[in-house]
Amino acid sequence: MNTINGGISFWYAQEGTPTPREPLPGDIAADVCIVGGGYTGLWTAYYLKKAVPFLDIVVLEARFCGYGASGRNGGWLYNGIAGRDRYARLHGHDAAVRLQQAMNATVSEVVDVAAREGIDADIHRGGVLEVARTPAQLARLKSLYAAELAFGEQDREWYGARETAARLKVSGAVGSSWTPHGARIQPAKLAKGLAATVESLGVTIHENTPVTEIRPKHAVTPYGTVRAPYVLRCTEGFTASLKGRRRTWLPMNSSMIVTAPLPAPVWAELGWEGRETLGDTAHAYMYAQRTADDRIALGGRGAPYRYGSRTDHDGRTRPAAVRELHGILVDFFPRLAGVEIAHTWSGVLGVPRDWCATVTLDRTTGLGWAGGYVGSGVATANLAARTLRDLIQQDSGQSGPTELTALPWVGHRVRTWEPEPLRWLGVHALYAAYRHADRREAATHSADTARLARIADRVAGRH
Repeated sequence: MNTINGGISFWYAQEGTPTPREPLPGDIAADVCIVGGGYTGLWTAYYLKKAVPFLDIVVLEARFCGYGASGRNGGWLYNGIAGRDRYARLHGHDAAVRLQQAMNATVSEVVDVAAREGIDADIHRGGVLEVARTPAQLARLKSLYAAELAFGEQDREWYGARETAARLKVSGAVGSSWTPHGARIQPAKLAKGLAATVESLGVTIHENTPVTEIRPKHAVTPYGTVRAPYVLRCTEGFTASLKGRRRTWLPMNSSMIVTAPLPAPVWAELGWEGRETLGDTAHAYMYAQRTADDRIALGGRGAPYRYGSRTDHDGRTRPAAVRELHGILVDFFPRLAGVEIAHTWSGVLGVPRDWCATVTLDRTTGLGWAGGYVGSGVATANLAARTLRDLIQQDSGQSGPTELTALPWVGHRVRTWEPEPLRWLGVHALYAAYRHADRREAATHSADTARLARIADRVAGRH
């Protein structure tokens, strides 16, 4: 079998690339203009239209809905949110607990809405299993487990080596932690289903319509300008393509591989009957799922960043990244040494300078934005969308403050990334440090996290 490289993602190879909707026909006016047809933009359109049916909402998308991270991610619908520890330091522990509880509930919200709207996205609520395979990873996992309990997640479970193997036979696993607040999804199916749903509600979607500039009450495209009291930027990893936004969020690259379908005898050896999403606690971590058609889809950072905040071309992936991901697959599951890799692809996610997800509405300009999810956007985009809905309703006098508008990530601002070449040099140095730390931990079996990785975390702004 020849491995397909790019073609946007395996998820679209399964589903078929959608026929793009018509581009913007010229200058128009609307009540709300949403820039970006990924999960954040589509969920925002959905909740706004449900709350205020008479609103004239327009979504502008550069290619087609779900073209970016929403149609390329690892299919983890889970309760992680970027920046929780920083929000605890800035706003207090209780505020961060409220944010985490909102994320826990968001997993159920997405599952419930998909069922209610008839969106078949291969959703299986098997939770999230995070494994440790070295003493240092085990120490980090124990710290993670304690932190999750401290933030109110009382239903998280801890497993030793034998209990982990009973669920999933990951080579060398010495422990794991499981949370029920997670589900596997087929990302492209969710994006396509959401787009069709919001369109059926009366939202107008214009595809093949790249927005080049956002300013108060204006979204500028080559085909015309949309004028609206509210213009919402929901562009995540593609934010750098907008005028004046080159250094706002860094487009971090993530790559994936998916195997050919595995036969029943292989699954009998591996387990994974619960179809949990799978991750680890390495510094350069991996993420994986067992797909609905019994493949393993696995991802990691690959080449983390392209000079000048450039993005990929339809998901093309460098051979070195494919080899690295295949190595992780075989390291976790030696039984799969000869398995065929059916497809590989890449995509970008948005990373703020302090690694904190945020949602904001500037009441003086009507400009809003959400993102910076740092790879946890499948669920976080839904919470951001509901929060944008509440902020707009509050600003327009239709409602007062809500529990969502009081969450600590609302209105958070952060400095921009450094100019090039510092940005490129810094990111590549950071991930070289993380990979070095992982290799050192595996080789020495030291229980102490490598000093180099701790320094990299501080320089990156992650802690």
